[in-house]
Amino acid sequence: MNGRETYLAVGRIISAHGVRGEVKVKQLTDFPERFAAGALLFVEGESFQREVVSSRPHKGVLLIKFSGLNDRNAVEPLRGKYLFIAREDAMVLGEDEYYEDELIGLRVETMAGEFLGELTEVIWTGANEVYVVQGPRGEALLPAIAEVVQEVDVEGGVMRVTLLPGLLT
Repeated sequence: MNGRETYLAVGRIISAHGVRGEVKVKQLTDFPERFAAGALLFVEGESFQREVVSSRPHKGVLLIKFSGLNDRNAVEPLRGKYLFIAREDAMVLGEDEYYEDELIGLRVETMAGEFLGELTEVIWTGANEVYVVQGPRGEALLPAIAEVVQEVDVEGGVMRVTLLPGLLT
């Protein structure tokens, strides 16, 4: 595995679960079918795909069992590692929808051209995403709503926003 352009993170292994080789996975995709039995996933740091044997929801995470990993000792080294798919296998998104890694690193500026900073993180909340922007004025949290985000130009590397009262101090 090499490169952000080639792979897309769909989950992160939180820890081992039980003694039969299951792992707890935080899902990083809106497409849970990525973890269905028979699915093939790359584990961070490995150059081959692992097959999902089973997957089930459990207390806000997924419990996943991979082929060939049959006990806790086999999966313990996977703690903290990301699960990836090949980018060409990514689901096609609708208009004005973006993968998180397409947004991270964008230059964020106002519609008037004032530089606010770089988008460094996306926080996923129940209502809407929040974009974390690090810039000359420090950290800004911008809600990912139509009233704020006016334009996203992934190819140009810029996001243009309208600031609502109180968003920046």
